[in-house]
Amino acid sequence: MKARQITKGVYWVGAQDWHRRLFDALIPLPDGTSYNAYLVQGQNQTALIDTVDQSMAGELLAKLEDVSALDYLIANHAEQDHSGLIPALLAKFPQATLLTSAKGKELIREHLDVPELRIRVVSDGDTLALGGKTLEFIYTPWVHWPETMCTYLREDRLLMSCDFFGSHLATSDLYVTDQGRVYEAAKRYYAEIMMPFRTVIQKNLEKLKPYAIERIAPSHGPIYDHPQFIVEAYREWVADTPRNEVVLPYISMHGSTELMAHRLVAALVDRGVRVTPFNLAVTDLGKLAIALVEAATLVLGTPTVNTIPHPNICYATHLVNALRPKLKFAAIIGSYGWNTRVSEQIAGMIPNVKAEVLATVFCRGLPQAATFQELDNLAEKIAGKHRELNLS
Repeated sequence: MKARQITKGVYWVGAQDWHRRLFDALIPLPDGTSYNAYLVQGQNQTALIDTVDQSMAGELLAKLEDVSALDYLIANHAEQDHSGLIPALLAKFPQATLLTSAKGKELIREHLDVPELRIRVVSDGDTLALGGKTLEFIYTPWVHWPETMCTYLREDRLLMSCDFFGSHLATSDLYVTDQGRVYEAAKRYYAEIMMPFRTVIQKNLEKLKPYAIERIAPSHGPIYDHPQFIVEAYREWVADTPRNEVVLPYISMHGSTELMAHRLVAALVDRGVRVTPFNLAVTDLGKLAIALVEAATLVLGTPTVNTIPHPNICYATHLVNALRPKLKFAAIIGSYGWNTRVSEQIAGMIPNVKAEVLATVFCRGLPQAATFQELDNLAEKIAGKHRELNLS
């Protein structure tokens, strides 16, 4: 694939990774991903914003074959899927200077061993004139590393946002053509990567408000030529108020916990509460993360294995704790054979989740009428708490 023009003097020179299915040996990639890099050619100088993953070195270098000189290499983010080709490009273009944030310099030196003399720190709000093309550097820390920044091309009102607004999606489309597909991919990306930094992202969204932005060019996924679509989505995701939704991850060994989960789902639906159950034996954890973005309540369902929660629930609980969703309420349901310490164990796994625990409902063996009544009572309590907050 050749370099693709975005506007006069500005080109996409990244790479599509169609077949990658796992990121960081952790995050599922059902639709692959892209590593976007952007070439800006001014009348006097040329700059490259971000690079690509080292596995895609040939793709980027091929697109730069006709570039005789590169004056600046800009690193919005030090993570290697964006910075991986910095050493090779500095070797190819010995006159080029690497521009990055102060924290970015520290991390790039540590991760890539780039010579200090090749790096120049840019401050928040600094500009770089290339000749008819003016780049402005906007610090956006913790989106999702401490050094992250965006690069704004003033004349073309183009924001090169790196991981901010990104989506793991390999596509032949330069721009967003299917908003529904991109929305889900971007929400998955936000859930898995950005959600722990929700309150900081709120501030960064406010920081971008004064800028006239006609396009957002992230470092993963297609370019937004109608950027309000993704900006408004982010505003909803980071908002403090959740929705009238329950997320119910569960696992069952002999059927008892599954019976309880099914009863609670039905009771919640009867009371006007949206609920999404996830059987952890078959669940895509990315889907679970997406559901957590706007949910008000988490209910964990687990059988007991030697007095403690099932390992799959432990994994899901650790995931919830790491992602820090804006949950307001939580509950635990489950079953046991002879004894259980599940409640204490799970409570110790989620110190980052500041949710009110509404109830624990456990049964020994198969659930009977009394257990089903407790589940109905739990559903009523959840619905009542949601009504008190006027959740929609």
